[in-house]
Amino acid sequence: MKPFAIAALAATALTMTACGEKLGAAKPLNVVSGHIVMGATPDRPAVGYFRVQGGPQPVELVAVTADLAQRVEMHESVRENGMMTMKPLARAAVPAKGELVFKQGGKHLMIWGINGAAVRAGKLPMAFVFTNNNNERILFDMVIKPADGAAGGEAAMDHDAMGHGEDKAAPDAAKK
Repeated sequence: MKPFAIAALAATALTMTACGEKLGAAKPLNVVSGHIVMGATPDRPAVGYFRVQGGPQPVELVAVTADLAQRVEMHESVRENGMMTMKPLARAAVPAKGELVFKQGGKHLMIWGINGAAVRAGKLPMAFVFTNNNNERILFDMVIKPADGAAGGEAAMDHDAMGHGEDKAAPDAAKK
């Protein structure tokens, strides 16, 4: 009787392992990397870059939030009539089993008023909100890097002068 019980246990373990491998093959939606570059001066917004690995179904990123920042917006740099401008993004597609990349010169986050404690800690906890599973939220700590010293990096760009939508600086200034 014992050899039969051992064989049954072994068969069950092999079956469960095979199921686990099959389930593990479809990677879940995930934020896999990211960082923030501080603005050149305290009154300039920081810029955020990250990479999202798509899961088994296509979804859209609809928001990125941070409790320790005054405002976070998704933007995209585009060339129009020979000039680089920025446009706000309401959403960004994450293809199934593909990638969404926010990088310099393309899609990126604009982050205003990062709390000093987060800057000192060197990271900003952020929530990435997607259109699946009742607006799934993925929490990810973005590493904070100092501003680029030389001109030419996106952190040195004058984002306020790039025509990226309505002027929202005045209402924020009134809150201070």
